[in-house]
Amino acid sequence: QWYFQRYVAHLPAAGELVLFDRSWYNRAGVEKVMGFCTDAEYRRFLEQAPIFEKLLVDDGILLYKYWLAVDQVHQEERFAERAEDPLKRWKLSPIDLKSRELYEEYGLARDAMFEATHTKHAPWYVVEFDDQRRGRLNLIRHLLDLVPDRKVPVETLELPPLPGKPATERYTGPVKPLKGRY
Repeated sequence: QWYFQRYVAHLPAAGELVLFDRSWYNRAGVEKVMGFCTDAEYRRFLEQAPIFEKLLVDDGILLYKYWLAVDQVHQEERFAERAEDPLKRWKLSPIDLKSRELYEEYGLARDAMFEATHTKHAPWYVVEFDDQRRGRLNLIRHLLDLVPDRKVPVETLELPPLPGKPATERYTGPVKPLKGRY
């Protein structure tokens, strides 16, 4: 089976937004480092990925690739938190445990992937993700800045006047309001 075939069904139709977590780049990272693909499959992937992505972009798909960069210290903190917290332990797989020993190999695979697949038509963007909240916000802001504005006609809407003076009292019954965190 053609490696990219499993992703084609999930590509966006006109006007849609699709987000992939790792996407076809699993082949260049986890599959390469963990030995889940042959060297020939890996090399073929690095050759074909830019071609596949060019086909997508040429047909009007906006393709943005993000690498979420987490240093080893922060990654270890997250692994420890997952190991200690039963509610987060599900996030920690046997592959994650093995990957801890292969941090440098993952870095080399990342560098080779960037070298082979960072193109003008489908560039990579590195997002510092040691702080997850800031990383998410920076990624979303960057993505929104990249997506071209689409002018959508909007009808003017006039609100009718309220029948009387606006109410200003707040609820004071036994149900307490949630304290804001943000």
